[in-house]
Amino acid sequence: MSWAGPEAFFLLASLCTFFAEKLLILLRDGRKLLGILRSFDQFANAVLEGACERVIVGELYCDIPLGLYVIRGENVVLIGELDLEKEELPSHMTRVSEAEIKRAQKAEREATDLKGSMRKRMEFLDMD
Repeated sequence: MSWAGPEAFFLLASLCTFFAEKLLILLRDGRKLLGILRSFDQFANAVLEGACERVIVGELYCDIPLGLYVIRGENVVLIGELDLEKEELPSHMTRVSEAEIKRAQKAEREATDLKGSMRKRMEFLDMD
């Protein structure tokens, strides 16, 4: 993507509307960051104040504090403003500690790995 022309102007104008607002930013690696937009530049690099990473595993979630956080614009997939008057997550979600969410992530990763290895073992059954 070229950062010249009307696309760049539109992006910068859009970021201006989010200045000093609480945002949810989705990164290319799937992480979700929350924080208050304090600064940005023409490359969509951004600085979040009071940033945290929201980790969700099933119906469990945890906000891991990051403090002041710099995000490279090329890693941003989506930026959205959070409505501070509304509940951010559905009521069935349960907030847990950082240690608990890391255990849940590990269990989820192991289950995914097991599923993948079982699929590889059964490939010979594929009759396509």
